[in-house]
Amino acid sequence: MKHLIAAILLTLSSFAFAVDKVDINTADAVTIAASLKGIGEAKAAAIVEHRKSHGAFKSADDLVLVKGIGEKTVEANRDLIVVGKTAQ
Repeated sequence: MKHLIAAILLTLSSFAFAVDKVDINTADAVTIAASLKGIGEAKAAAIVEHRKSHGAFKSADDLVLVKGIGEKTVEANRDLIVVGKTAQ
C-alpha cells in the first residue's frame, strides 16, 4: 500500500511540474532555463536579449531566430511555451 501511495504522489508531482508553462515574452532568463528542455543559462539569456533587441515573439516558432536554438528544441518545448503580447 505504501508503494502505491508513493507512486501516485510521484506521478502527481511530476504532472504538476509538467503543466507549468513559460511565457517567452515576459519570463527572465532564469525562469526560461529552468522551464524549457535543452535551454541552459546561455541560451535563455540569448532569448531575453533577442526579445529586447527585436521585440516580442509572435509564436514559439520565432525562437529559431535566436542563435543556438533550432527547430528540434522548439518542438521539444512547444507544449511548455506561451507567447504573451508584451515583451520587456
